Amino acid sequence: MEEESIRESIPRKGNSSKLDRRALERNRRLHMKDLFSKLASLIIPTSRCKSKCPSHVLVSEVITHVKQLQERVETLKQRKQILEATEETAGSSGSSSPVITVKDLGFILEACVICGLKKKLMLHQVINVLVEEAAEVIAVSHSTVGGRIFYTIYFQAVSSRIGIEISRVHQRLKGLIL
Repeated sequence: MEEESIRESIPRKGNSSKLDRRALERNRRLHMKDLFSKLASLIIPTSRCKSKCPSHVLVSEVITHVKQLQERVETLKQRKQILEATEETAGSSGSSSPVITVKDLGFILEACVICGLKKKLMLHQVINVLVEEAAEVIAVSHSTVGGRIFYTIYFQAVSSRIGIEISRVHQRLKGLIL
């Protein structure tokens, strides 16, 4: 009897390697679970997946979020280039000529209007043009830097079926500042 209990307490070579593999796999799963929870904590506030969701859904959400961030970075880089260009032209010529850009950001559109303090642009005129072009204004912001006013207007088409012709909006806004 004693011999059998001693044999059972001594780990067999095959049995111990099986236990090692199980422990390694359990540790790997726990590590992956921890990594997914950290990833979820970073993405959940902006995600449609509010509660615990399967890892493949979470990865899909992360991919979408990263693509949106990349697009946002590109938009901001373009905007920075435009601002730097307008500062250079304003500094070299001594006057601050107005600049207008209209961009399609997917489901919404963005109009950036930059003008000098001396040549003030009435914001209600810009909004009237957008409304006349069947646009719904979502958000408006402005800031004054140096001797220039920066207006940023986010808008979308009242009817997605009809849409908005960006070139026409751009031309009408240019007409306001000329």
